Amino acid sequence: MTQSLNSRAEILLKALIEQYIEGGQPVGSRMLARHSGLKLSPATIRNVMSDLEELGLIHSPHTSAGRVPTQTGYRVFVDSLISVKPVRSNLSNEFASSFSGEPDLDHLVQSASSMLSEVTRFAGVVMVPHTDHVLFRHIEFLSLGRHRLLVILVSKDGRVQNRVITTDRDYSPSELVEASNYFNETFTGLPLDKVRMMLLQGMEEDSAGMNQAIQDAIRMARQVFSDDEDDDRSLMVSGEENLIEVPDLSNNETLRRLFGTFKAKQDLLDLLERSMGVDGIRIFIGEESGYDALADCSVVTAPFHRDDDIVGTLGVVGPTRMHYDEVIPIVDITARLLSNALTS
Repeated sequence: MTQSLNSRAEILLKALIEQYIEGGQPVGSRMLARHSGLKLSPATIRNVMSDLEELGLIHSPHTSAGRVPTQTGYRVFVDSLISVKPVRSNLSNEFASSFSGEPDLDHLVQSASSMLSEVTRFAGVVMVPHTDHVLFRHIEFLSLGRHRLLVILVSKDGRVQNRVITTDRDYSPSELVEASNYFNETFTGLPLDKVRMMLLQGMEEDSAGMNQAIQDAIRMARQVFSDDEDDDRSLMVSGEENLIEVPDLSNNETLRRLFGTFKAKQDLLDLLERSMGVDGIRIFIGEESGYDALADCSVVTAPFHRDDDIVGTLGVVGPTRMHYDEVIPIVDITARLLSNALTS
């Protein structure tokens, strides 16, 4: 699209969008004359704006002579015209300290989601794959007494799940160590969905050759792997209440649809899953997301890594009228710092 724009049109489009993002009001030719840096008459600016309107990059609300950007205009802006601001050093240090020394993926995800929402004042979202897609690393059984066990399950991506289960009897420390050793030797490195299938289906025929402690341990592990809590944990959302204060989203029906999407999660999960295929920042503007509830929103995303493997996606959900030059670097540095924390 920018190939069809001359430099004067690009400068005016950029100035118009920046002024609209800042003030939220339609931008007229006189304002552009003051803020574009071009020595053009208001009449010349109006002619350029008419050309931009014909290209579908801006439009004029019926109540005003000024113009506002369309979603296509925003797309040209973020792809070709934006000047991204560096993240303040004190903010970068604050982010880094929040991730340092934290080994648990769930806590890291919570920190990332919270920081994204606090800094941008929009909604922060972080998606990690369903545990079926990650690998088993370690399991440990700890006695809590009174026929209760704490089961600690660690996956290769650093996620730690703690479950308390009930048993028919109490087990000695040596029995629990034996059970842990058996699982860690048998299942380490296997996908969790395969471990689940083997526990729930495939080990019946071998049970006769196992000692009683191992048979009991298998029954205990089945309680963990058959308890399907993972869908609710695969998407972390923080700060969605911030969007209530955004004037562009203040329509009750818009908010109702948007909060319904946050609650149901599936649309956001699908959108963030699509972002995992692109290494770097990806921006969905309005209807580009494919979901009606996000038609007035932009979603800025970036994947995060453990070593060289993409293990999830994080991002910010806000109005299409957002300071992209500030949100993009915040999303980018959060993904980088989260990747560093997971790798180290």
